[in-house]
Amino acid sequence: MHKIKVEKLGIILKPTKNSFEEKAVLNPGIYQDGEFVHVFYRAKSKKEISTIGYAKLNGPTKIVERLERPLMIPQYKYEKKGLEDPRITKIGKTFYMTYVAHDGKHAVTAYAESQDLKKFKKRGVISPEIKYDQAAKYFREGKLKDRYFMFESYYEEQAGADVYIWEKDVFLFPKKFGGNFAMIHRILPDIQLIYFKNFDEIKSETFWGEYLRHLSKYVVLENKYWFESRNIGGGAVPLETKYGWLLIFHTVEEVNKNKIYHASAALLDKKNPLKLLGRLDEPLFSPTEKWERGGFPFDVVFPTGTAVFGEDLYIYYGAADKYIAVAKVNLDELLFALISSKNK
Repeated sequence: MHKIKVEKLGIILKPTKNSFEEKAVLNPGIYQDGEFVHVFYRAKSKKEISTIGYAKLNGPTKIVERLERPLMIPQYKYEKKGLEDPRITKIGKTFYMTYVAHDGKHAVTAYAESQDLKKFKKRGVISPEIKYDQAAKYFREGKLKDRYFMFESYYEEQAGADVYIWEKDVFLFPKKFGGNFAMIHRILPDIQLIYFKNFDEIKSETFWGEYLRHLSKYVVLENKYWFESRNIGGGAVPLETKYGWLLIFHTVEEVNKNKIYHASAALLDKKNPLKLLGRLDEPLFSPTEKWERGGFPFDVVFPTGTAVFGEDLYIYYGAADKYIAVAKVNLDELLFALISSKNK
Protein backbone atom coordinates (compact mmCIF):
# COMPACT_ATOMS: atom_id res chain seq x y z
CA MET A 1 0.00 0.00 0.00
CA HIS A 2 1.14 3.54 -0.77
CA LYS A 3 2.27 5.11 2.52
CA ILE A 4 0.05 8.01 3.50
CA LYS A 5 1.39 10.86 5.61
CA VAL A 6 -0.98 11.76 8.43
CA GLU A 7 -0.30 14.76 10.65
CA LYS A 8 -2.03 14.78 14.02
CA LEU A 9 -2.81 18.35 15.05
CA GLY A 10 -3.82 17.48 18.60
CA ILE A 11 -6.79 18.08 20.85
CA ILE A 12 -9.14 20.92 19.92
CA LEU A 13 -11.94 20.42 22.48
CA LYS A 14 -11.65 19.20 26.06
CA PRO A 15 -14.13 18.72 28.91
CA THR A 16 -15.01 21.92 30.78
CA LYS A 17 -16.35 22.79 34.22
CA ASN A 18 -19.85 22.94 32.79
CA SER A 19 -21.75 20.08 34.41
CA PHE A 20 -23.05 18.61 31.16
CA GLU A 21 -19.52 18.06 29.80
CA GLU A 22 -17.34 17.65 32.88
CA LYS A 23 -16.36 14.06 32.12
CA ALA A 24 -15.82 13.92 28.36
CA VAL A 25 -16.41 15.49 24.96
CA LEU A 26 -16.10 13.16 21.99
CA ASN A 27 -17.23 11.81 18.60
CA PRO A 28 -18.32 14.99 16.81
CA GLY A 29 -20.57 15.33 13.81
CA ILE A 30 -19.14 17.93 11.41
CA TYR A 31 -20.73 20.26 8.89
CA GLN A 32 -18.49 22.59 6.89
CA ASP A 33 -19.87 25.87 5.60
CA GLY A 34 -17.09 27.59 3.69
CA GLU A 35 -14.40 28.69 6.12
CA PHE A 36 -16.52 27.71 9.13
CA VAL A 37 -16.84 24.27 10.68
CA HIS A 38 -19.87 23.44 12.82
CA VAL A 39 -19.09 20.85 15.50
CA PHE A 40 -21.89 18.86 17.13
CA TYR A 41 -20.42 16.62 19.77
CA ARG A 42 -21.30 14.12 22.44
CA ALA A 43 -20.89 15.68 25.88
CA LYS A 44 -20.83 13.43 28.94
CA SER A 45 -21.53 14.46 32.53
CA LYS A 46 -20.13 12.84 35.65
CA LYS A 47 -23.54 11.22 36.06
CA GLU A 48 -22.92 9.41 32.76
CA ILE A 49 -25.68 11.28 30.95
CA SER A 50 -24.85 12.29 27.39
CA THR A 51 -26.13 15.39 25.61
CA ILE A 52 -25.16 17.12 22.38
CA GLY A 53 -22.92 20.16 22.62
CA TYR A 54 -21.98 22.67 19.96
CA ALA A 55 -18.88 24.60 18.91
CA LYS A 56 -17.95 26.59 15.82
CA LEU A 57 -14.54 26.81 14.21
CA ASN A 58 -13.09 29.41 11.86
CA GLY A 59 -10.78 27.33 9.74
CA PRO A 60 -9.98 23.75 10.73
CA THR A 61 -9.02 24.31 14.38
CA LYS A 62 -9.74 27.84 15.68
CA ILE A 63 -12.67 27.90 18.11
CA VAL A 64 -14.78 31.04 17.73
CA GLU A 65 -17.94 29.89 19.52
CA ARG A 66 -18.88 27.24 22.07
CA LEU A 67 -22.20 26.90 23.84
CA GLU A 68 -22.22 26.89 27.64
CA ARG A 69 -25.20 24.56 27.72
CA PRO A 70 -26.28 21.55 25.64
CA LEU A 71 -27.81 22.08 22.23
CA MET A 72 -29.94 18.97 22.68
CA ILE A 73 -30.88 17.01 25.81
CA PRO A 74 -32.78 13.79 26.61
CA GLN A 75 -36.53 14.38 26.40
CA TYR A 76 -38.09 11.00 25.68
CA LYS A 77 -38.03 7.59 27.33
CA TYR A 78 -35.97 6.03 24.54
CA GLU A 79 -33.15 8.54 25.16
CA LYS A 80 -33.29 8.98 28.93
CA LYS A 81 -29.66 7.90 29.39
CA GLY A 82 -28.41 10.13 26.66
CA LEU A 83 -27.88 11.32 23.12
CA GLU A 84 -24.64 10.05 21.63
CA ASP A 85 -22.41 10.41 18.57
CA PRO A 86 -24.31 12.87 16.34
CA ARG A 87 -23.73 13.02 12.58
CA ILE A 88 -24.99 15.90 10.45
CA THR A 89 -25.91 15.93 6.74
CA LYS A 90 -27.53 18.56 4.52
CA ILE A 91 -29.84 17.43 1.74
CA GLY A 92 -31.58 20.20 -0.17
CA LYS A 93 -32.38 22.92 2.39
CA THR A 94 -32.73 20.57 5.35
CA PHE A 95 -30.11 19.47 7.86
CA TYR A 96 -30.54 15.93 9.16
CA MET A 97 -28.91 14.93 12.42
CA THR A 98 -28.74 11.26 13.31
CA TYR A 99 -27.74 10.23 16.82
CA VAL A 100 -27.67 7.24 19.13
CA ALA A 101 -30.48 7.28 21.69
CA HIS A 102 -29.80 5.24 24.82
CA ASP A 103 -32.34 4.34 27.49
CA GLY A 104 -29.97 2.30 29.65
CA LYS A 105 -30.75 -0.95 27.85
CA HIS A 106 -31.28 -0.32 24.15
CA ALA A 107 -29.03 1.66 21.81
CA VAL A 108 -31.11 2.79 18.83
CA THR A 109 -30.73 5.54 16.24
CA ALA A 110 -32.99 8.58 16.15
CA TYR A 111 -32.94 11.69 14.01
CA ALA A 112 -33.75 15.39 14.11
CA GLU A 113 -34.22 18.08 11.46
CA SER A 114 -33.16 21.71 11.25
CA GLN A 115 -33.24 24.56 8.76
CA ASP A 116 -30.60 26.71 10.46
CA LEU A 117 -28.32 24.45 12.60
CA LYS A 118 -29.63 26.22 15.70
CA LYS A 119 -33.01 24.68 16.37
CA PHE A 120 -33.54 20.96 15.83
CA LYS A 121 -36.86 19.14 15.87
CA LYS A 122 -36.64 15.51 16.98
CA ARG A 123 -38.42 13.08 14.69
CA GLY A 124 -38.06 9.80 16.57
CA VAL A 125 -36.37 6.40 16.21
CA ILE A 126 -35.46 5.15 12.73
CA SER A 127 -33.43 2.00 13.44
CA PRO A 128 -35.11 -1.40 13.82
CA GLU A 129 -36.76 -1.86 17.21
CA ILE A 130 -36.42 -5.59 16.73
CA LYS A 131 -35.12 -7.91 19.43
CA TYR A 132 -31.90 -9.77 18.76
CA ASP A 133 -33.55 -13.18 19.12
CA GLN A 134 -35.94 -12.26 16.31
CA ALA A 135 -33.10 -10.76 14.28
CA ALA A 136 -31.20 -14.05 14.59
CA LYS A 137 -34.02 -15.77 12.71
CA TYR A 138 -33.60 -13.27 9.90
CA PHE A 139 -29.81 -13.76 10.01
CA ARG A 140 -30.28 -17.52 9.59
CA GLU A 141 -32.66 -17.03 6.67
CA GLY A 142 -30.03 -14.81 5.05
CA LYS A 143 -27.24 -17.33 5.80
CA LEU A 144 -25.05 -14.67 7.39
CA LYS A 145 -21.62 -15.43 8.79
CA ASP A 146 -21.15 -16.65 12.36
CA ARG A 147 -19.99 -13.33 13.77
CA TYR A 148 -23.49 -11.88 13.43
CA PHE A 149 -24.66 -14.57 15.84
CA MET A 150 -21.69 -13.96 18.12
CA PHE A 151 -22.78 -10.33 18.57
CA GLU A 152 -26.37 -11.45 19.08
CA SER A 153 -25.21 -13.64 21.98
CA TYR A 154 -22.92 -10.91 23.32
CA TYR A 155 -25.64 -8.25 23.59
CA GLU A 156 -28.23 -10.68 24.93
CA GLU A 157 -25.76 -11.63 27.65
CA GLN A 158 -24.98 -7.98 28.40
CA ALA A 159 -28.51 -6.52 28.28
CA GLY A 160 -30.99 -9.41 28.27
CA ALA A 161 -32.74 -11.59 25.70
CA ASP A 162 -35.18 -8.81 24.85
CA VAL A 163 -32.53 -6.25 23.84
CA TYR A 164 -33.03 -4.54 20.48
CA ILE A 165 -30.46 -4.78 17.68
CA TRP A 166 -27.56 -2.56 18.73
CA GLU A 167 -27.64 0.10 16.03
CA LYS A 168 -24.98 2.82 15.88
CA ASP A 169 -22.82 4.67 13.32
CA VAL A 170 -25.78 5.78 11.24
CA PHE A 171 -25.67 8.72 8.81
CA LEU A 172 -27.02 9.89 5.48
CA PHE A 173 -25.28 10.51 2.19
CA PRO A 174 -25.53 14.24 1.30
CA LYS A 175 -27.51 13.50 -1.87
CA LYS A 176 -30.29 11.20 -2.99
CA PHE A 177 -29.97 8.28 -5.41
CA GLY A 178 -32.88 7.89 -7.80
CA GLY A 179 -35.03 9.98 -5.47
CA ASN A 180 -34.18 7.81 -2.46
CA PHE A 181 -32.27 8.63 0.69
CA ALA A 182 -29.13 6.52 1.17
CA MET A 183 -27.98 5.76 4.69
CA ILE A 184 -24.91 4.05 6.10
CA HIS A 185 -25.59 2.01 9.22
CA ARG A 186 -23.99 -0.79 11.19
CA ILE A 187 -25.39 -4.06 12.37
CA LEU A 188 -22.33 -5.71 13.84
CA PRO A 189 -19.83 -6.72 12.60
CA ASP A 190 -20.12 -5.05 9.15
CA ILE A 191 -21.10 -1.73 7.52
CA GLN A 192 -24.35 -1.76 5.56
CA LEU A 193 -26.29 0.60 3.28
CA ILE A 194 -30.02 1.17 3.08
CA TYR A 195 -32.14 3.07 0.55
CA PHE A 196 -35.57 4.44 1.46
CA LYS A 197 -38.16 6.85 0.09
CA ASN A 198 -39.05 8.62 3.33
CA PHE A 199 -38.46 8.30 7.05
CA ASP A 200 -41.89 6.85 7.76
CA GLU A 201 -40.89 3.87 5.63
CA ILE A 202 -37.98 2.92 7.88
CA LYS A 203 -40.04 3.22 11.04
CA SER A 204 -41.88 0.07 9.96
CA GLU A 205 -40.95 -3.29 11.51
CA THR A 206 -42.22 -4.98 8.34
CA PHE A 207 -39.75 -2.95 6.26
CA TRP A 208 -36.85 -3.88 8.54
CA GLY A 209 -37.82 -7.55 8.68
CA GLU A 210 -37.68 -7.82 4.91
CA TYR A 211 -34.42 -5.87 4.82
CA LEU A 212 -32.77 -8.08 7.46
CA ARG A 213 -33.72 -11.23 5.56
CA HIS A 214 -31.56 -9.98 2.70
CA LEU A 215 -28.94 -8.11 4.73
CA SER A 216 -25.96 -9.65 2.92
CA LYS A 217 -27.02 -7.83 -0.28
CA TYR A 218 -26.56 -4.47 1.46
CA VAL A 219 -23.14 -4.95 3.05
CA VAL A 220 -20.75 -2.20 1.95
CA LEU A 221 -17.71 -3.43 3.87
CA GLU A 222 -16.92 -6.58 5.84
CA ASN A 223 -14.24 -6.74 8.50
CA LYS A 224 -11.25 -8.22 6.72
CA TYR A 225 -7.81 -7.12 7.95
CA TRP A 226 -5.87 -7.56 11.20
CA PHE A 227 -6.87 -4.14 12.54
CA GLU A 228 -10.55 -4.97 11.89
CA SER A 229 -10.54 -8.28 13.75
CA ARG A 230 -13.55 -7.52 15.96
CA ASN A 231 -15.70 -5.28 13.75
CA ILE A 232 -15.91 -2.12 11.67
CA GLY A 233 -18.35 0.80 11.70
CA GLY A 234 -19.19 3.98 9.86
CA GLY A 235 -17.32 7.17 10.64
CA ALA A 236 -17.76 10.46 8.78
CA VAL A 237 -20.53 11.42 6.36
CA PRO A 238 -19.28 10.32 2.89
CA LEU A 239 -17.40 12.98 0.94
CA GLU A 240 -18.10 13.21 -2.79
CA THR A 241 -14.89 13.42 -4.86
CA LYS A 242 -14.25 13.18 -8.58
CA TYR A 243 -13.25 9.55 -8.12
CA GLY A 244 -16.12 8.43 -5.93
CA TRP A 245 -17.43 8.65 -2.37
CA LEU A 246 -14.71 8.80 0.25
CA LEU A 247 -15.76 6.94 3.38
CA ILE A 248 -13.72 7.44 6.53
CA PHE A 249 -14.61 4.72 9.02
CA HIS A 250 -13.43 3.13 12.25
CA THR A 251 -12.16 -0.37 12.87
CA VAL A 252 -11.82 -2.37 16.07
CA GLU A 253 -8.88 -4.68 16.71
CA GLU A 254 -9.58 -7.30 19.36
CA VAL A 255 -6.78 -8.36 21.67
CA ASN A 256 -6.92 -10.22 24.97
CA LYS A 257 -7.15 -7.38 27.47
CA ASN A 258 -8.11 -4.55 25.24
CA LYS A 259 -9.91 -3.21 22.19
CA ILE A 260 -8.00 -0.88 19.89
CA TYR A 261 -9.90 1.53 17.65
CA HIS A 262 -8.23 2.63 14.40
CA ALA A 263 -9.20 4.97 11.55
CA SER A 264 -9.42 3.71 7.98
CA ALA A 265 -10.77 4.74 4.56
CA ALA A 266 -12.54 3.31 1.53
CA LEU A 267 -13.70 4.61 -1.85
CA LEU A 268 -17.22 3.82 -3.08
CA ASP A 269 -18.69 4.18 -6.55
CA LYS A 270 -20.39 7.52 -7.24
CA LYS A 271 -23.56 6.08 -8.72
CA ASN A 272 -23.69 2.85 -6.74
CA PRO A 273 -22.09 3.18 -3.30
CA LEU A 274 -22.57 -0.55 -2.70
CA LYS A 275 -19.71 -1.00 -5.18
CA LEU A 276 -16.29 -0.84 -3.50
CA LEU A 277 -13.54 0.80 -5.57
CA GLY A 278 -10.68 0.75 -3.09
CA ARG A 279 -9.82 0.21 0.55
CA LEU A 280 -6.84 0.61 2.85
CA ASP A 281 -5.22 -2.61 4.04
CA GLU A 282 -3.44 -0.82 6.90
CA PRO A 283 -4.88 1.78 9.32
CA LEU A 284 -5.00 5.37 8.15
CA PHE A 285 -3.99 6.23 11.72
CA SER A 286 -4.04 4.56 15.12
CA PRO A 287 -3.95 5.55 18.80
CA THR A 288 -0.29 6.37 19.41
CA GLU A 289 -0.39 9.58 21.47
CA LYS A 290 -0.80 9.58 25.24
CA TRP A 291 -4.10 11.44 24.97
CA GLU A 292 -5.44 8.78 22.58
CA ARG A 293 -4.51 5.88 24.83
CA GLY A 294 -5.99 6.94 28.15
CA GLY A 295 -9.50 5.62 27.57
CA PHE A 296 -11.01 2.84 29.60
CA PRO A 297 -11.13 0.04 28.66
CA PHE A 298 -9.53 0.65 25.27
CA ASP A 299 -7.28 2.83 23.13
CA VAL A 300 -9.33 4.96 20.79
CA VAL A 301 -9.24 7.08 17.67
CA PHE A 302 -12.84 7.29 16.49
CA PRO A 303 -13.25 9.37 13.28
CA THR A 304 -16.69 10.95 12.86
CA GLY A 305 -16.36 14.04 10.65
CA THR A 306 -14.31 15.75 7.95
CA ALA A 307 -13.67 19.17 6.43
CA VAL A 308 -11.60 20.21 3.41
CA PHE A 309 -9.31 23.24 3.40
CA GLY A 310 -7.09 23.70 0.36
CA GLU A 311 -5.48 20.39 -0.56
CA ASP A 312 -5.98 18.84 2.86
CA LEU A 313 -8.65 16.68 4.44
CA TYR A 314 -9.13 17.33 8.14
CA ILE A 315 -10.47 14.35 10.08
CA TYR A 316 -12.18 15.06 13.40
CA TYR A 317 -12.24 12.23 15.89
CA GLY A 318 -12.87 11.18 19.44
CA ALA A 319 -9.64 10.45 21.30
CA ALA A 320 -9.56 8.02 24.25
CA ASP A 321 -13.32 8.53 24.69
CA LYS A 322 -12.52 11.87 26.35
CA TYR A 323 -11.34 14.50 23.87
CA ILE A 324 -11.97 15.77 20.36
CA ALA A 325 -8.90 15.90 18.16
CA VAL A 326 -8.10 16.46 14.49
CA ALA A 327 -5.69 14.91 11.99
CA LYS A 328 -4.68 16.18 8.57
CA VAL A 329 -3.97 14.25 5.35
CA ASN A 330 -3.46 15.36 1.75
CA LEU A 331 -6.73 14.49 0.04
CA ASP A 332 -5.25 13.62 -3.35
CA GLU A 333 -2.64 11.41 -1.71
CA LEU A 334 -5.33 9.49 0.14
CA LEU A 335 -7.46 9.13 -2.99
CA PHE A 336 -4.44 7.93 -4.98
CA ALA A 337 -3.76 5.27 -2.36
CA LEU A 338 -7.35 4.08 -2.53
CA ILE A 339 -7.49 4.07 -6.34
CA SER A 340 -4.22 2.19 -6.44
CA SER A 341 -5.26 -0.41 -3.88
CA LYS A 342 -6.01 -3.95 -4.93
CA ASN A 343 -8.88 -4.35 -2.47
CA LYS A 344 -11.63 -4.32 -5.07
